[in-house]
Amino acid sequence: MTKPHLLIVDGMALLFRSFFASAAMNQFIRLDDGTPSNGVQGFARHVFTAQNLMQPTHLAVCWDMGAVTFRNDLYDGYKANRPAPPEEMLPQFDMAKSVSEMIGWQNFGTQGLEADDLIGSMIKKWKDDAQITVISGDKDLLQLLNPSTKIAFTKKGYTEYDVYTESRFVEEYGIAPKQFAEVKAFMGDTSDGYPGVKGIGPKTALQLIQNHGSIDGVLEALPTLKPGQRIKISENLAMLRLSHQLATIHCDVPIDVELDHLALSPYAPDLFNHIEQQGYRLIAKHARSIYK
Repeated sequence: MTKPHLLIVDGMALLFRSFFASAAMNQFIRLDDGTPSNGVQGFARHVFTAQNLMQPTHLAVCWDMGAVTFRNDLYDGYKANRPAPPEEMLPQFDMAKSVSEMIGWQNFGTQGLEADDLIGSMIKKWKDDAQITVISGDKDLLQLLNPSTKIAFTKKGYTEYDVYTESRFVEEYGIAPKQFAEVKAFMGDTSDGYPGVKGIGPKTALQLIQNHGSIDGVLEALPTLKPGQRIKISENLAMLRLSHQLATIHCDVPIDVELDHLALSPYAPDLFNHIEQQGYRLIAKHARSIYK
């Protein structure tokens, strides 16, 4: 029997990507009441295209819920360097979720957690029951790869992806996916605002984990490391441990639905008319071109 194919969408990644792509050309695609909808219309078109391309049987959309998560409690600087979203973006967070629901996609978001944590928990819950594809732009998700899960990173437009399987990751990185968070602990993440070990870059971080297997393995081997590395690591032990906590995706979030609940059904023809009547003309037009 063929296993179900679950497509998990990182909603925020697609929403931001679509917003900035069109905002750069000053196209905010305002609804009749003047509310900008460019990010939302791009997000939905992207998901429709992905559905057509990847042919999933089940679909979930995961969202970040507000800027503050448990990682901010661990570290004040977490994502503190990110600019506030542009004004035109603000009404589109809730709009995206309601459009997603209107289309029939299931939304997931938990206060205090990031979408990554929900994605990780879904993978853990369903990895034996389904083939899973995740769409995102977030390289942190590489740590979630397993034999039944692949990650499709957005590349260009709605149709081009850079797809990672577990075997591709192991071949390219020379470590297991779950060790990726330990690499991130050494190199830090400027976009998330945590430094890792100051002075250790991606290349050295990866070599350390390739050679010693884990943070603990590196610390045990400290006396054998180059003096420069030894000093940097010894001086930044607390930040190393903290960075590992920040980089690790939590996979134990309760997912209170069964897989069947995410099953996709064919779209009713009047759905696209309804979407159009709500002012989302580009989504309706795009959906009709795919689901004639």
